[in-house]
Amino acid sequence: MPTLVFTPSVSSYRIALAFTGISLLVVGTTVVGYLPNGRFKEFMSKHVHLMCYRICVRALTAIITYHDRENRPRNGGICVANHTSPIDVIILASDGYYAMVGQVHGGLMGVIQRAMVKACPHVWFERSEVKDRHLVAKRLTEHVQDKSKLPILIFPEGTCINNTSVMMFKKGSFEIGATVYPVAIKYDPQFGDAFWNSSKYGMVTYLLRMMTSWAIVCSVWYLPPMTREADEDAVQFANRVKSAIARQGGLVDLLWDGGLKREKVKDTFKEEQQKLYSKMIVGNHEDRSRS
Repeated sequence: MPTLVFTPSVSSYRIALAFTGISLLVVGTTVVGYLPNGRFKEFMSKHVHLMCYRICVRALTAIITYHDRENRPRNGGICVANHTSPIDVIILASDGYYAMVGQVHGGLMGVIQRAMVKACPHVWFERSEVKDRHLVAKRLTEHVQDKSKLPILIFPEGTCINNTSVMMFKKGSFEIGATVYPVAIKYDPQFGDAFWNSSKYGMVTYLLRMMTSWAIVCSVWYLPPMTREADEDAVQFANRVKSAIARQGGLVDLLWDGGLKREKVKDTFKEEQQKLYSKMIVGNHEDRSRS
């Protein structure tokens, strides 16, 4: 990844911005959390979140172009996007107001999560709850059914992909029955590789690399909202949304599970490929026999 040799003052400036953004997010959301529920609290929470995320974007020297803003996600819906990096959250949240979904963490991330949830209804799951699909689906369904609550931000690939492709979407987000707002994110690799290879870099090392790159240049496209059709199952709907995101972002639409980069290939995937290969062999044999 191309990097600049920054003077200490420039590097310190970026780190100071990041520290300021995170500190204000924790302090601001904690203070807002003490306000009585109502429009004023919602107003303050929205602007505290937007302000802090925009400060963090400056720390990354991100240059973002947003397209078709009239399609931005609305309350009671689900925003789904392709996933390249943890900074995808900052990229989207600096232009919109979302309810985040994720696992409860400890340390600094846990402090941030506990502060944020006081200001607005984010959806955090305990480690023991994450694997309970029915519980997750129930919590998400209850959230989207309340049209006063923020749109949920989800990355259905479940892992970061290398900015060239869109991998298989997990079907859980598409079983709920809510309106889906697809978003395509594409980073320009000429200025810096935004892909987080978690097996190679830790979070802190990765973020430091991002803050010392030339710039983070990316485009964000808000696609028209999509709903599940009567004759579609959740998998078909997920694939239709994934194809739309890949097409808009100029990404390769793949059926493979992104989790395979860390796990062994499932037997079901092997069997599917074996069946396809056997059909090709049988077809070629029949063609030769006819000729």
